[in-house]
Amino acid sequence: MVNKMKTKILILATTILSFTFTACNINLDDPYYFDTTPPSPPTGVYALNGDNVVDLSWDPNYEDDIAGYNVYYSYSYQGKYTLIGTTKGTYFVDNGAVNGTTFYYAVAAFDYNGNESELSYDVVYSTPRPEGFNQSILDYRNFPDQGGYSFTTYSPIAYDDAESDFFFENYNGTFYLDVWDDSEIQDVGSTLDIYDIPYAPLSGWSSTKDAIAKIGHTYVIWTWDNHFAKIRVKSITSSKISFDWAFQLVEGNRELKTKQAAKQRAPRTSKISR
Repeated sequence: MVNKMKTKILILATTILSFTFTACNINLDDPYYFDTTPPSPPTGVYALNGDNVVDLSWDPNYEDDIAGYNVYYSYSYQGKYTLIGTTKGTYFVDNGAVNGTTFYYAVAAFDYNGNESELSYDVVYSTPRPEGFNQSILDYRNFPDQGGYSFTTYSPIAYDDAESDFFFENYNGTFYLDVWDDSEIQDVGSTLDIYDIPYAPLSGWSSTKDAIAKIGHTYVIWTWDNHFAKIRVKSITSSKISFDWAFQLVEGNRELKTKQAAKQRAPRTSKISR
């Protein structure tokens, strides 16, 4: 009698559980079926500005169900953010960036159930700028019409042209990069490539308006019309200097090749529209 009663109780319990699971439409094989919790916002977002392009990267989220990341941009930190792309990794290239325009970026993580995180809190922005490689100018003493360089036209010009931003000089076997009295120049040291110097300095400009030219060194120039540029010397001969360059189109903007991430993070105070 006792055994029969236990059997009936077990059958009844099994029936109730089966009914409950069926009524709730539970899929026991999908551990994320009931997951309505969004991932945490990504952190460590970096932006590197280039020529009509911005490279973005960030730290990976460590939730087990991360499916990918949505990348957004805006024209201000508190403004409306527009989706520009999706990636499964932690790297994205904004090929739609425009030189001379400042873009703010944010990243959101999403899981396999479509739950999307808040936008990243990092204050990350970039102002793309033009760049050039393997340019050359000549010693102005012997070739005055090709001794200067203009960042306005991105080309060699006469050293004494009104648009000349700097010029090359071979002075008794010592090589110089010169600027006019209304401009500034500074040797910021040996670099691996043109991308090594992120910002123009605030001080330390040459009092003599020149700097000794050295292969592998980068020089920052503050132009007469309040723009910042940098050049990296690649080779020097007695009559010619070759270099790479980058020039910021936005007046007064010191961004040359920014790689930065906000150290202080704070939520936006206004509602984000996507």
